[in-house]
Amino acid sequence: MISLHPRTLVLSPLGKSIGRNLRPTSFSTTSAVTKRILSGIQPTGIPHVGNYLGALKQWVELQDRSKDEKNLYFLADLHALTARQDPQKLSENIYDMTASLLACGIDHRKSALFQQSCVSGHSELTWVLMCQATMGQLNRMTQFKTKSDKEGGQTAANAGLFTYPVLMAADILLYKATEIPVGDDQLQHLELARDLAERFNHVHKCSVLKMPTPLMSDSAATRVMSLQDGKKKMSKSDRSEKSRILLTDSADAIRKKIKSAPTDSFGVLDDSVISNPERFNLRNLLELYSSFTNQSPEQAVASLSGSDMASFKNLLVGALVEKICPIGDEIARLKKDKAFLDSVLNEGSKYAESLSQQTILEVKQTVGLLR
Repeated sequence: MISLHPRTLVLSPLGKSIGRNLRPTSFSTTSAVTKRILSGIQPTGIPHVGNYLGALKQWVELQDRSKDEKNLYFLADLHALTARQDPQKLSENIYDMTASLLACGIDHRKSALFQQSCVSGHSELTWVLMCQATMGQLNRMTQFKTKSDKEGGQTAANAGLFTYPVLMAADILLYKATEIPVGDDQLQHLELARDLAERFNHVHKCSVLKMPTPLMSDSAATRVMSLQDGKKKMSKSDRSEKSRILLTDSADAIRKKIKSAPTDSFGVLDDSVISNPERFNLRNLLELYSSFTNQSPEQAVASLSGSDMASFKNLLVGALVEKICPIGDEIARLKKDKAFLDSVLNEGSKYAESLSQQTILEVKQTVGLLR
């Protein structure tokens, strides 16, 4: 996913009904962009708490702080094709992710929520930028090296996996986005977008493509680790379902997963959880607790100091259930109304298309494709 992680602020109340009878409103476009925030997420099914804390919660906070331009949030379904997809499952995942974003607090009246593949400009600008990028630049992308190893090596990996950073650059530059919330693992891709924009503008002696700036997070909440191994990032691809908490998990499922999470042999929660690297499993649970109770890890330790593992886990379960279960209930309600989800995506895509075509026309004129 295109991670967009601003600083963690105050957790806003989520999971509220957005109103069955509300329909998307018309958006207006502006030619002079002072601030525009963009982010995307691959539709890989129901998000887990790592996705929520690392991106979705913060998308809502950015949305609620925006006063002028609509924030742009999209489902990166073209990026999803870099892995083999079951067509029916991918289609269902698009609905699941749309419902999840709305249930987490993305308001279709304040932000444009759209499907990447429904806006032709993403693919058009990708080709133009592909002709600006060099093989050397793409070879230096560390995520390609990591992901291709899982596919049996670079010669076996599909070409889309190699070139998708250029598509990501097009995603950003297409809308003249000014601020991109990004995690450490995606910072290299944002730098590529900046490099390609600078090169395009220099070669063509223009200022068509806007240079985006990163919004970096300094919060541990943006990197939630596996419940079964505090050294591994929480992931849907993990074979163990106990490793993650989904936003649709029931209270009982959450309780069981937390109870089964390993801690350490120290047996008590104290300041050493933060300073001792050997206590990584318990530290992961502590950071999860602090994120869902709006505290820093240090504040959480101070309030919990001396607690045994069973007592701490009970408190953690309570904090998770209080925030996650209402979101899960709203996801279930929204999934029953596909007509509404379609209307949200269609209206958001229409708005995104209108923005993107302004850029595409400028790019085509600049490179000589317009007659």
